[in-house]
Amino acid sequence: MADHDGIWSRGGVNVEDLPGALEPAQLPPSHIKPRRRWRSRIKWTAYVLAGLFLVTVLWLIVTAPLSRALEPLPAPAMLIVSSEGQPIARRGAVKEAPVDVTRLNPLTPAAFVAIEDRRFYSHWGIDPRGIARAAIANMHAGEVRQGGSTITQQLAKTSFLSSDRSLGRKAREVIIAFWLEAWLTKQEILSRYLSSVYFGDGVYGLRAAAHHYFGREPQNLSLPQSAMLAGMVQAPSRLAPTQHLAAAQARSRLVLAQMVETGVIPRARASTPMARPIYTANRVPTGTYFADWVAPAAQASFTADYGQIRVPTTLDANLQRLAVRAVASAQVGNAQVALVAMRPTGEVVAMVGGKNYGDSPFNRATQARRQPGSAFKLFVYLAALRAGYTPDTIIEDTPISIDGWKPVNSDGIYRGPITMREAFARSSNAATVRLAERVGRTNVIRAARELGIASPLADQPSLALGTSGVSLIELTSAYAAVAGGRYPVAARGLPVKAGEEGGMFSGLLERGGRLDERRDWAPMLDLLWAAANEGTGRRAALAVPTFGKTGTTQENRDALFIGFARGLVVGVWVGRDDNKSLGKVSGGTIPATIWKNFMQPALAIDRRAGPPLPEGFHVPQPEPPAPSQSPIPPEWSDGTRALRRIGDALGNLLDAL
Repeated sequence: MADHDGIWSRGGVNVEDLPGALEPAQLPPSHIKPRRRWRSRIKWTAYVLAGLFLVTVLWLIVTAPLSRALEPLPAPAMLIVSSEGQPIARRGAVKEAPVDVTRLNPLTPAAFVAIEDRRFYSHWGIDPRGIARAAIANMHAGEVRQGGSTITQQLAKTSFLSSDRSLGRKAREVIIAFWLEAWLTKQEILSRYLSSVYFGDGVYGLRAAAHHYFGREPQNLSLPQSAMLAGMVQAPSRLAPTQHLAAAQARSRLVLAQMVETGVIPRARASTPMARPIYTANRVPTGTYFADWVAPAAQASFTADYGQIRVPTTLDANLQRLAVRAVASAQVGNAQVALVAMRPTGEVVAMVGGKNYGDSPFNRATQARRQPGSAFKLFVYLAALRAGYTPDTIIEDTPISIDGWKPVNSDGIYRGPITMREAFARSSNAATVRLAERVGRTNVIRAARELGIASPLADQPSLALGTSGVSLIELTSAYAAVAGGRYPVAARGLPVKAGEEGGMFSGLLERGGRLDERRDWAPMLDLLWAAANEGTGRRAALAVPTFGKTGTTQENRDALFIGFARGLVVGVWVGRDDNKSLGKVSGGTIPATIWKNFMQPALAIDRRAGPPLPEGFHVPQPEPPAPSQSPIPPEWSDGTRALRRIGDALGNLLDAL
């Protein structure tokens, strides 16, 4: 049979299996072309889309509450006020209670519908005609000038979605719009939209906008006012009447024209005078150095709410004005100045983070870490007192070398054996480094940590001279701990709430401790008094007991004076942002002068007494001045003795008469 395969087969197919002459030819299965495969693909695509739509709708039902547009903002607006109640700064956006369109002047919602979605009452969430009209208008203009989104779509976007422009977000927006139309009435959709839309100036919702721009309740808005608010929602930043009145009024005319075209108002009413916003609202800045510092703590203490939350702080408005004036009057050239004033318990009453917040909001009192220089010696001498030294202990003020490093005194003078009091007052670098090495740098770091210094401190010989950067506010807080005798002191800008402090167990539960009155506190006050009244900080000395210390870093890049008197602890820093030298400026010159210029009027208006001084400390009394000697030589006095006697006799005679 194998020999006859070629005769009885054709193309490898048996003759019996070949089609007849009148039968259509059949191709092998591998050559069959599927005619309706595209229909199958369309069917499965429809199934997938329907499934996705169903899943999206179920997700919306479970996770997207219909009332979301009516909820307050998660971070409420704050009006930060001083301890006296004076406004300092306004932070965050304002959203007030929702509105109900059925209780508004009918022309108010009509203005929004006319300009934003004229077919609002006839479509089911999307408006194909509006989309086509916007596309044609944008094509003719060569740019995007109109949007095709309906009010329902805008509500879906602002309440449930992000503001990105992806196709996926747009698809979700359409689905949510259909869902909103199915669950809510047109009046409910419009009410939610007007209650949540943004109106510029940090204002959300029609009620807040009516209050902010016109000082009216939303139901009392006039036609021109309604037209102005309706026109703003397209571009709130560019059309806010408080900033761009001409543009806002031009947009208002367009809204009125649309209301005429849709038959809402007659043409005669479109010529009504344009609205103007009120300007009686208090112009409170959105930021200050103090407000920026205290805002995070304030925000964390409040939950979501409508309107604006009034946040009381520890700032004293009068002391703040004095601080600003003292900084502004300082002659520092291109350098910057920072000042922070607090109570010995940590309440910050004044703060200046730079010469001008508008030019630079960077807060040099809280954000900058600069070398404190000799102001850091506070911790060296505190560690020495804890180790058994006293202000009268003799230390050597002579050159010293540690691993090849040789600190030098700023005045170039070495005084030999001197008391610890004199070394601190004169800010001797050599004596201080020698003292730190004797008591141990670890103990110096421990003293700094206990008094609240949290910045990194390098364990190296130059630590004693303040070469590790710290912030002015934490350094001032450390001096506040010495002023009050308790440590650490945490700087704060919010008042303590009832129940947070005090109570019968407060002493057992308080963090930190107290300075030993005899060993640490009284001797430390002795050293600080000597530095502020007899040493490098004597320019800062006041008529009341003054305590403080200067600080000057290498090449005079930073200059500080930190001290306290009565109930105020104040730190002043002067330096350049580029870290260049200040020239001849040291802690005992401009910073001490700024400190005194602030403290003199501050203590005059601030009558709070400071913490009681330790029993073992008495404010040193200045030595009485030596009796002045007559410039007349003694021999001249002998020669005029007779004349003096005659004068005395004449004086007695006159008294007798």
